[in-house]
Amino acid sequence: MIWIVSILAAILAVVTVIVVLSYAFAWYEGANSRPALMAERFSPSRLWLAVRLVGMETLFLFLDVLLHPLGWLPPKERQPAENVATPIILLHGLFHNRACWLWTKYRLRRRGFRSIYTLNLPPWQDVETLTERVAKKVDELRHTLGIKKVCLVGHSMGGIIARNYLQIRGGEQKVERCILLAAPNGGSKLAPFALSPLGRLLIPGSEFLRRLALAPLPPETELRAICSRHDNMVLPWEYGRFEGAHNIELAGMGHVSLLYHPRAFKALCEALTEGVPS
Repeated sequence: MIWIVSILAAILAVVTVIVVLSYAFAWYEGANSRPALMAERFSPSRLWLAVRLVGMETLFLFLDVLLHPLGWLPPKERQPAENVATPIILLHGLFHNRACWLWTKYRLRRRGFRSIYTLNLPPWQDVETLTERVAKKVDELRHTLGIKKVCLVGHSMGGIIARNYLQIRGGEQKVERCILLAAPNGGSKLAPFALSPLGRLLIPGSEFLRRLALAPLPPETELRAICSRHDNMVLPWEYGRFEGAHNIELAGMGHVSLLYHPRAFKALCEALTEGVPS
């Protein structure tokens, strides 16, 4: 029992350091871009916001790490009946796996969504290999369920992979909606610290991001980008916006918190249902 507590304490300590350092970089970036904020940095409201953001992000990242081993288990996918609504494929971010979507899947099913799928996107593989995984999953569902299109929901790097499939790899005729959640569409200034080769793709101004930005947007696909003004991983947070898509800006939550926060979930549900015939 002692060693379990010790391991949990060590994980919590590492998670806390990651969150505090990432927010330190975020606040440094914000202060440089908006010097007027310096005058308010020690106001009670600002200090309370800082404590709340760090505490919430630490909690949810810690939960994600604890759930991570569950993502290695074979998925239990429920095959819906005929005439199913458009299937939803959830794509996780860098260094996460399918387990980060457990709470989202539960809440979506409570809302009446039945056809929900996830897959693992290992960080040691290149972006084209991961995009091919998504393409195979899309085609598998189209053939198995007899449907024409799917919905893609991508968090962080998962959103970039979704865009690569949609804009460059020929997925435009197979995707009805593409919803990006905290996706670094313009990259992130924290990307150089990533331990995965995928991180290099997210350096602002990289060749990959330039190519993606120049690729045409599919006119028949509904595009939404949900981002937070207090994202601690997409720096600056404005890089979470997606030109050409319907952008939804939230506040008061960090990068991982967007997977759990009620307001982010509400925005996701609205993005999945608005314009859909009842």
